[in-house]
Amino acid sequence: MAGRHAGGLVPGPVLGHNRAMSKVTTYCRICEPLCGLEATVRDGELVQLRPDRDHPLSRGFACPKGIAMTEVQNDPDRVVHPLRRRPDGEFERVTWDEALDGIAARLNALRKEHGGNSIGWYFGNPGTFSYSHPLWLNGFMAALGSPHIYSAGSQDVNNRFAASALLYGAPVLVPIPDLKRTDLLLMLGANPIVSHGSLISAPRIRDDLSAIVRRGGRVVVADPRRTETARAYEHLPVAPDGDPWLLLSLLHVLFAEGLEDAAACERQAAGVQELRGLAARFAPEDTAARSGVPAPAVRALARDLAAAERAVVYGRTGTCLGRYGTLTAFLIDAVTLVTGNLDRPGGAVFGAAPLRLDELLRLSGLATYGKTRSRIGNYPDVLGTFPAGVMADEITTPGEGRMRALFVSAGNPLLSVPGGDSLGAALDELDLLVCVDLYVTETGRKADYILPATTFLEREDFPLPFLQNHLTPFVTWTEAVVPPRGEARQEWEIIDDLARRMRLGVGAFGPQRLAHRLGVRPSPRRLVDALLRTGPSGDWFGLRRRGLSVRRLRRAPHGIVLGEHHPTGTLRRRIVHKDGRVHLAPPEIVAEVGRLAAAPPPPDGFPLRLIGLRELRSHNSWMHNAPSLMRGDRVHAARISPKDAAEHGIADGAPCRVTSPHGSIELVAKVTDEMTEGTVAVPHGWGHQGGWRTANGAGGANVNLLASPDAGDLEPLAGMAHLNAVPVRIAPA
Repeated sequence: MAGRHAGGLVPGPVLGHNRAMSKVTTYCRICEPLCGLEATVRDGELVQLRPDRDHPLSRGFACPKGIAMTEVQNDPDRVVHPLRRRPDGEFERVTWDEALDGIAARLNALRKEHGGNSIGWYFGNPGTFSYSHPLWLNGFMAALGSPHIYSAGSQDVNNRFAASALLYGAPVLVPIPDLKRTDLLLMLGANPIVSHGSLISAPRIRDDLSAIVRRGGRVVVADPRRTETARAYEHLPVAPDGDPWLLLSLLHVLFAEGLEDAAACERQAAGVQELRGLAARFAPEDTAARSGVPAPAVRALARDLAAAERAVVYGRTGTCLGRYGTLTAFLIDAVTLVTGNLDRPGGAVFGAAPLRLDELLRLSGLATYGKTRSRIGNYPDVLGTFPAGVMADEITTPGEGRMRALFVSAGNPLLSVPGGDSLGAALDELDLLVCVDLYVTETGRKADYILPATTFLEREDFPLPFLQNHLTPFVTWTEAVVPPRGEARQEWEIIDDLARRMRLGVGAFGPQRLAHRLGVRPSPRRLVDALLRTGPSGDWFGLRRRGLSVRRLRRAPHGIVLGEHHPTGTLRRRIVHKDGRVHLAPPEIVAEVGRLAAAPPPPDGFPLRLIGLRELRSHNSWMHNAPSLMRGDRVHAARISPKDAAEHGIADGAPCRVTSPHGSIELVAKVTDEMTEGTVAVPHGWGHQGGWRTANGAGGANVNLLASPDAGDLEPLAGMAHLNAVPVRIAPA
């Protein structure tokens, strides 16, 4: 007989080694596919993770990182009790009361002397995969009245949101490629066979890509490197940071040859003629040296995009980290619209959520772009956050609003933000640094307090940020798989308890903050349940029998498919611009095209260009302590083409030194024909010196030391770090 578990219906107890075991259904929260997992639990401890064969989307697939979460969960190096720095610099275990009382007292003293705007918060990528963490930290910072919120988004995706704000008036209105119905996919700066997709949730994305080819379509992968995805389909080599030149030359051909979809342009857009004028300056013959794509190939691709019955352009991290990332994201949608493929089947579609997500984000104050500007650099906020690249200067620059205390949750900015050395020196000047994390990271080594967070297996969850990103409309809920280890707590619980000690009313919305001040503290679960039940698919508290609620989702442990495809023809009513049209030539983009055209030549003495890459068994900086992911020949390597290796005296497997105008690192060279000439690829997230022994032993180097630490070098429209196409030279070490 089946037993019932908090995660849903599961098989009854299985006796093994004289102890009861159970199977618990959950889903992975490492990256955006959110694959289904089945956990084996014995006496409250995680024994094993396996793919969930009954998950309707992932259907028995999970990558090595998801399976390796067993090792993260049970890692002996994990922080499971609050730690406080002693005067001698070492950490000592303290109680939660000691930690939170001490932190609250120091924060209140700073508020009294310098104001709430002297306190900051940085959160990393894993924080986005918790439905409660971002809401509560934003509520906490709003209660303080502080603008100092920073995230890993400025090293990843923020310019995509900036582009959507300019195009549609709403930063969270991000189209996804309709892979299941398209005939031609042009993919730039993405390697989903390894990364499994980003800003799209498609657990079996390789199957979706292969299905395009099987039905007679094409997948074209534009990348400076012959990635795993490029090898599987068609590779179009481009120069590092050549994407905006390529996209503008595609638009040039579309307009010059009369290939644009005039009806779609007339129906959907404003500024078409201005865009035509901008593109007129970028003929493929003139851009080939900058895009890296020969003019005949550009012209053929433009004609193919126009001729395809259904086509779409999709770009991700590789397109975001150059000097023109917002312009590139903007042009991706512009090409899709001009070819008649925006908001239509097989093109770029706008996902629908089972709750009123657009309204939720607007009411919470999170769906902003340029509402406020940073004290350093005058950069616009993106979703309420400022560029992490200004944090060091925000700490060290005197004046009103100087940051004097910083929380870091689920992040490791010393390894992910450009200028790690200057940021590290700045962190030493803080009056208070608190890290909420699973490990003593490189950043955590400098902290005054380290507070133990739960893993995703130790908390209930709901995929709130990703509801509109599912290729197949889908919703799910999970309960915790196992109890928290030691004294670990969820981030929202830590924030809530700290706020209570500081006498702050915290919440994502004004009424919630008022309720907190009155002593009523609704949980994230109740908040989401209310939003679900009153949403377009909700049960309206029993008035709609088949409607959604947390209770119904708990009875569906593998999730619920809400439809085969997202509806199209919805864009006009979701655009926030008053004229209801896509803006194809806002002043900010016109200025960026001018900046691109006037780009100075690269500096002398640095003949190569550095790019990043994703590795199947890495996820940013936090999974290098799982032994199963570090087995075999794992080594941090600089990939370089055979021709460049010969020219610069580099031997395969030998140590080499990579130098930029800003720094130098030493690591092993890997000579491979996957690299285009003139390009070096180095993965990020290595070079550990924290409290994790396996990661420390892996060696490697922090590649972001090669990036500019100057806050003035950030991309102007979104404050994105310049981590791709960095000028470098290479030599034997």
